[in-house]
Amino acid sequence: MKHLLKLSDWSKEEILDTLNLADQLKYELKHGITHHHLAGQTLGMIFQKSSTRTRVSFETGMYQLGGQALFLSSRDLQIGRGEPVQDTARVLSRYLDGIMIRTFAQQEVEDLAKYGSIPIINGLTDYCHPCQILADLMTVREHKGSLEGLKLCYIGDGNNMANSYIVGALTVGMRVAIACPNDYRPDPFVLDFAKAYGDRFSISSNVLDMAAGADVVCTDVWASMGQEGEAAVRQKAFAGFQVNDDVMAAANPGAMVQHCLPAHREEEITAKVFEEHADEIFDEAENRLHAQKAVMVKLMAKNK
Repeated sequence: MKHLLKLSDWSKEEILDTLNLADQLKYELKHGITHHHLAGQTLGMIFQKSSTRTRVSFETGMYQLGGQALFLSSRDLQIGRGEPVQDTARVLSRYLDGIMIRTFAQQEVEDLAKYGSIPIINGLTDYCHPCQILADLMTVREHKGSLEGLKLCYIGDGNNMANSYIVGALTVGMRVAIACPNDYRPDPFVLDFAKAYGDRFSISSNVLDMAAGADVVCTDVWASMGQEGEAAVRQKAFAGFQVNDDVMAAANPGAMVQHCLPAHREEEITAKVFEEHADEIFDEAENRLHAQKAVMVKLMAKNK
């Protein structure tokens, strides 16, 4: 477990160990217990996509772990002026103790790990969002007590969030149902991954069928960052793929809602459902901090 590039690289035990550590770090923070596991270490944060939660949670997390974080936008790096990623990886590996990168292409993350010699953390790519899913799994376990056997239903675009829910939730023992338009299905590699889990995975364009009996209902914006020009087309394509009262009625009583934020109320989720489940959604947002701290400790701490 040298890197977090995508969750399919991690075993069930590695994911659960990280969630257990996240729970411990959250408890210690709430009770004023110092945990400087990364004292004297530096995390470089490369942002080719902007973010609220990713930047603040990683930067705060490194501070709480006794280290420091450096914000590096593409404007700050020679990589933004054409320097090959392999050269950037080898140079930064001589300065830093770890790199978190939030970018477009998954290959860029993989290349950083290939050519660098320090832990690489995927803060988001167009393919997957592993840190977000760890936070979501942490939140579901807090609210439901366990993960094994629960049904998670994701409604909307078959994007990086759908890809990551499929891999992460199936790996830890959940059932996964994906409701998406046929032209917006998850990545073929991820769908092949899911085949190994048999009837624990299902996918359909019928929203209510997929939501039936769900313990967790998840969604994301219809037009992700970089897709703003497709917003009008996507609004038509995703009409009917909204988390609303009908969906929640089809889900199990007491079903929780997760949204990685930002949320576009009255598009992928109604304002009513969002506010009814706001505590769960903002627990999820908070848990980005704790889950990512656990990832950093697992990958970067000298005694782990």
